[in-house]
Amino acid sequence: MNDHKKGEEGLKGMKDYQDPHIFVIGGASGDLAKRKIYPSLWSLYKNDLMPKNTFFVGYSRSKLTVSTIRKAVEKYFGNIGNDIDKLEEFWKRNFYIAAESYDHSESFERLDIHITQISEKAHRIFYLALPPEVYVPFSQLVHDHCMARGDSSTRVVVEKPFGHDSESSANLSDHLSNLFTEEQLYRTDHYLGKEMVQNLVFQRFGNRVFSPIWNRDNIASVVISFKENFGTYGRLGYFDQSGIIRDIMQNHLLQILSIIAMEKPVSLNAEDIRDEKVKVLKCIAPIELDNVVLGQYKGDPNGTTDESKKGYLDDETLQDKGSITPTFATTVLYVKNERWDGVPFILRAGKALNERKCEVRVQMKDVPGDIFSKGELARNELVIQIQPNEAIYLKIIGKQPGNSSDCQETELDLTYALRYPGQNLPDAYERLILDIFRNSQTHFVRTDELSEAWRIFTPLLHRIDEERIAPLRYEYGSRGPEESDNLVREHNYTFYRNL
Repeated sequence: MNDHKKGEEGLKGMKDYQDPHIFVIGGASGDLAKRKIYPSLWSLYKNDLMPKNTFFVGYSRSKLTVSTIRKAVEKYFGNIGNDIDKLEEFWKRNFYIAAESYDHSESFERLDIHITQISEKAHRIFYLALPPEVYVPFSQLVHDHCMARGDSSTRVVVEKPFGHDSESSANLSDHLSNLFTEEQLYRTDHYLGKEMVQNLVFQRFGNRVFSPIWNRDNIASVVISFKENFGTYGRLGYFDQSGIIRDIMQNHLLQILSIIAMEKPVSLNAEDIRDEKVKVLKCIAPIELDNVVLGQYKGDPNGTTDESKKGYLDDETLQDKGSITPTFATTVLYVKNERWDGVPFILRAGKALNERKCEVRVQMKDVPGDIFSKGELARNELVIQIQPNEAIYLKIIGKQPGNSSDCQETELDLTYALRYPGQNLPDAYERLILDIFRNSQTHFVRTDELSEAWRIFTPLLHRIDEERIAPLRYEYGSRGPEESDNLVREHNYTFYRNL
């Protein structure tokens, strides 16, 4: 039985899966809906992983039809193959409603009438694939006019960013909590839908070999890196208002840190896991500027593409030609509890770097009493590669093959493409939307979790903005500022190869 059929069998006993569902895509004309939401819905529908009686309603301010949406999104569906009949079924379950605006009550009344005509007792899911500035009016009018009837549920899905700092995040959270219960809210951080991030819980708590060493007595440092080999050219709208810390570090990388550092939950229940993640975040003090390196890329005069020859400030769409928005940052955090006291957690994120990858490196302390190489023995290191090529490998020391008596670093390697050939891993959005249908909040961000994350980063972000702290310049296609490597070394990470 293939994985999709196993999933289907496992869903048949769930009561909600026997009930009708209506999935409303707010912002159906936008890029996120076209590239991620509609393709994910199609994949789940094609593989029979969503409730049988599900319908889809696109909702935006554009004057569209289901046919025009279909033309715009099918190019992201991949190879249709023998599923053409299934595809026609999928589109017959789609509808579209045009709104006058996202603060127009009558438009939401029309949306509610249309949903009710499809199924009066359906569970309703509202996915806000929308600009953050319309979250408040959209959610308010959903509450006022479009809530599910009777025993049916309403679920509201909100995309990051969840505010700009602690105050704005709290204001949004207060607004949403006045309208919906925590069980109705799904805050999406798509990194929590990635294969290797979800695998962290299994690696941590499903293997006896890691449990005794997962502490300050054995681990020297933990590095969590996010690198992109392209810049922001032509895509500056949101980024120049946020920067790399708000865009990547405060959410994606901190979520990964909390899973790596959390204690074993009492179960895999969503609240038990999120309780442990919050406990970790509460043990982290706000970041000090002394533990931060900021960077902004400049053009590479020898670059092989037009984009690589241009720096961040060379973008014609940039309004502030003196922008200090960082495109690179390294920060060091400490979890002040018994397990992790003294172990640095180093977060690194940047654009226009030498490669594209996201990974975790858990580096062990030096072997005491080294008898092999006079203090030059490489440290053991567990590496979890999240993207682009999923892998887990453990760097160990062994004897060089043959007549040599020298040491050699080698790897115990679980590369997914080799171990699971032909296995197509679902997109992160597909996993998360499946969780929404399952009514599972394990991989979504809770209100107190969000509050603690902003508490850690807001003082630093305010200081950068208020003091206009200039980032260091680094060349497009490089590894980032040299000062970043120095900071990492100072906090007990040893380089044996380029990180």
